[in-house]
Amino acid sequence: MGAPSKTDTRMTAEAFMTWYDMQPDGPRYELLDGAVHKAEAERLIHARTKARVHDQFVRQVEARHLPCEALPDGMAVHIDEETVFEPDALVRCGPPLPDDATLIADPLIVVEVASPSTQRIDAVVKFTRYFRNPSIVHCLIVIPTARSVIHHARAVDGRIVSVGYEGGSVRLEPPGLDLDLADLFPVASAA
Repeated sequence: MGAPSKTDTRMTAEAFMTWYDMQPDGPRYELLDGAVHKAEAERLIHARTKARVHDQFVRQVEARHLPCEALPDGMAVHIDEETVFEPDALVRCGPPLPDDATLIADPLIVVEVASPSTQRIDAVVKFTRYFRNPSIVHCLIVIPTARSVIHHARAVDGRIVSVGYEGGSVRLEPPGLDLDLADLFPVASAA
């Protein structure tokens, strides 16, 4: 998430989605506390990492016959009346949404792949805002340059419990998925 865009008007989530739908293909935007922010250009490591997260989730949802869907970036998540984020990957469970849906109100898992320019925003600002949406149980902050994952989970009593991982796998219960760090951060082969 970059600096606020040149739109001077503060927006609600509903107004933002209407405005966003009218934008030409190209840059992506998010809404934070009523201000529109343009997403930064991605590095290859970021694109590869978010694809690996999504691929792991898709394979497991299908293999375990879960009533869920893993989605890549491109879907907006409603946080509150002034905040809409577009995570790098998400999982939602329940009845299928219509094919023309653009806003996900009830994700169970959201994933942000941090880059050097967004790491502070992803790790602090977005993490705290995501949990304003009561359906979100897991927020994963993936840091490819450190080959690590921070798993923030909403406990049954409502507390947010955070655990860092540099190896092994992250158990996401519910819905019964695992994020394998060895598959997420493969060792580069020698040329």
